[in-house]
Amino acid sequence: MTRTNGRLLTTAVGTAMLLGCVVSTPALSQPEEASKDPRVLVFSKTAGFRHDSIPEGVAAVRELGDSGGFAVDATEDAGAFTARNLRKYDAVVFLSTTGDVLNPSQQRAFEGYIRKGGGYVGIHAAADTEYDWAFYGGLAGAYFQSHPQIQPATVEVEDRAHPATAGLEKAWNRTDEWYNYRSNPREHAHVLASLDESSYTGGTMQGDHPIAWCQNYQGGRAFYTGGGHTKESFAEPAFRQHLLGGIRWTIGAAQADCRPETGYRPLFDGTAASLDDWKQAGPGSFELSADGTLTTTGGMGMLWYAASGFGSYSLKLDWKMASESGDDNSGVFVGFPPSDDPWSAVSNGYEIQIDATDAPEKTTGAVYDFQSADLRQRDRALNPPGEWNTYEIRVEGERLRVWLNGVLINDFTNTDPARSLTDGHIGIQNHGAADKVSFRDVRIKELPPAATAATAGD
Repeated sequence: MTRTNGRLLTTAVGTAMLLGCVVSTPALSQPEEASKDPRVLVFSKTAGFRHDSIPEGVAAVRELGDSGGFAVDATEDAGAFTARNLRKYDAVVFLSTTGDVLNPSQQRAFEGYIRKGGGYVGIHAAADTEYDWAFYGGLAGAYFQSHPQIQPATVEVEDRAHPATAGLEKAWNRTDEWYNYRSNPREHAHVLASLDESSYTGGTMQGDHPIAWCQNYQGGRAFYTGGGHTKESFAEPAFRQHLLGGIRWTIGAAQADCRPETGYRPLFDGTAASLDDWKQAGPGSFELSADGTLTTTGGMGMLWYAASGFGSYSLKLDWKMASESGDDNSGVFVGFPPSDDPWSAVSNGYEIQIDATDAPEKTTGAVYDFQSADLRQRDRALNPPGEWNTYEIRVEGERLRVWLNGVLINDFTNTDPARSLTDGHIGIQNHGAADKVSFRDVRIKELPPAATAATAGD
């Protein structure tokens, strides 16, 4: 099953400017074949408790499809789970299913569908389904255990780049039936949001209570949200956007890093206090908005983390191009000595570029002026201007690797004796008055010097 989004960028020509700037770029790679219109199957069969919100859920997904550019079919007939029929769909939504809803042959068909690149969206009681089918339990991420009464609670949004959660406040207050789960999915799935157990009564997960997550699972994509018990949920604009973003990621219409993420600490967490350890070098600055986003203004300069340097680490941060033109310029610098002169970072460190229209060695994902990203992989992983992306920049010794939305796009080794990645600072660039690039949630995990790809960056 081919997943393509058909996103194209055209060739642009410009003149090189300082600190990683606008030159020219070839058009991004054409899709191998024209993409079909995305199609989603909503499955809501129940063999246990039946939620009276299912009709509202089906209607909501249909309406989201109308606005989100995907077709929707709905069924409670498990006979739809054949290899031939499932090939028609980019994702299957398990909408508050309960109990054993598929027989062994239907289960095998669905497993094959996922392994060939299919998508799964689980809503609420999808976690109360197929307890004796290990593949499904891994796909859903966790099984239901219990729930208290319906009540308000605070949802803490952990990932504000994923399309399911990018539009939410860091604290999302809403009313629902809040599930406790038999296990914590954090070690094998990427947690998007969790419950503040102090904000309601009846939570049993000892303060680490994921409520929405995503993962790449055995060849396919899987998204789950614990919300959606009440009829009112499917009329909430924020919850509908949450569902839409989850479906868009699952069908491949938007990209995000859904690898498990543990062990990181914040360098910038969206608060003014977290900027105390940063310094501005050179002209321009960054504006901090009420939603915890830093946006470049003026230039040409750099905001750098002055509290310490780093040697072996995984650095993650979220970014998006934010101007109306969508042709913006910025970058992330690593491996440079402390200085109030931004040119010191240019001369002594390396920049991982953010720029839609530049030469291959100077465009998004490039180690600026040294090595292009793998453009084919980069283009498949990249979200367009106005949408959030996530970089992981991993430095181990003199090796620098870059992941974009969970996809490895650059693997560079420093051989310049005048530079070294083994000790240095990190910074984000403000390029010029016409460029607007926004950043969120800069975090780092320091790695042992002998860390390997198998243990780092998870």
